[in-house]
Amino acid sequence: MTTETEIRPSDVPADSAGAFPVPRLDQQLCFALYSASGLMTKLYRPLLDPLGLTYPQYLAMLALWQRSPSTVGELGEALGLDSATLTPLIKRMEAGGLVTRRRDSADERRVLVEPTAKGEALRAKMKDVQEGLSCGMPLERAELKALHGTLTRLVAGLRESTADQD
Repeated sequence: MTTETEIRPSDVPADSAGAFPVPRLDQQLCFALYSASGLMTKLYRPLLDPLGLTYPQYLAMLALWQRSPSTVGELGEALGLDSATLTPLIKRMEAGGLVTRRRDSADERRVLVEPTAKGEALRAKMKDVQEGLSCGMPLERAELKALHGTLTRLVAGLRESTADQD
């Protein structure tokens, strides 16, 4: 899928030697998404640092506040992370007193994760994070909503396209 600003190979003539020219970086959707992701994380950092949270930990807490307890697999699915990435994150959160892990009594193979009292107490501070974040947004509310919808569809499509690669 290409955007209006993204160059397709058929749009760029080969150079005089017949070689395909390298696409312009500023016209690549992948680079725009990569840059936006890094900048969003940077925007969150000063809001999350006082809470002792990294951005991935913040996302994990959001998922757990939505559904708790969650299995490691459910949490990984919600965050789009595999267990090799998620397990160290959960262990750091557990060491910080934010979550607990325990075996599911109904199925010992499953590990359940849930917020501790300290983790639940952070929930009350999320309003401050959201208000602080809105100060750095260069888009209007309607634009953000439309962008969110577009990105959500993009993520769903990309997950479907890459599902067989796992």
